[in-house]
Amino acid sequence: MTGTDQIALPLDWPQSREGSRFIAADANKAALDHLARWNMWPVKATILTGPRRSGKSLLARTFVEKVGGRLFDDAEDHEEEALFHAWNAAQDAAKPLILVADKVPPAWEITLPDLRTRLAVTPVAEIDHPDDTLFHRLLALHFEDRGLYLGDDVATYLANRIERSYFAAERVVEAIDRFAIAERARITIPTIRRALERMGIDGSRGAA
Repeated sequence: MTGTDQIALPLDWPQSREGSRFIAADANKAALDHLARWNMWPVKATILTGPRRSGKSLLARTFVEKVGGRLFDDAEDHEEEALFHAWNAAQDAAKPLILVADKVPPAWEITLPDLRTRLAVTPVAEIDHPDDTLFHRLLALHFEDRGLYLGDDVATYLANRIERSYFAAERVVEAIDRFAIAERARITIPTIRRALERMGIDGSRGAA
């Protein structure tokens, strides 16, 4: 097995500025481990799935930049004939094909019989919902994107009051930032409480 056949993810990846935003955690460890062992896949293709805004497209792009192969983002929206030919080509070239999808078969309904047969034997790598540690890091990352520092007490307060999802972390941080700018307020627990109330979220529960 050569050095390019098996890679350790994500630390040895020559990461672009975009790729460095991917946070390795328990929620995506299974997907990372699967991609690291791409040379051992039963077929040179994988369906990568996970919750909305979980970083699956970013992970897939970074992987393909490293090892080559081909990527179909939002694979469900592509022509099935194109996916069928890409799957076959990946086997011939022995280079991985990554299909990023919100759903996997049978929830992803395939009408082309030949493609349905191939995807039935294609492994699935799934990113899970964020745990407490990852969720705190996501909140901090989104605040850092706006040049803001999130203290541990503020992060805990916020994390305990909003939906535990990748999409919610991004959406709520954006809304809090806009509220703070409009109010000319610092990012403190009282500011976040008022911002959440403006969003229709009970920011008083368990307040410090």
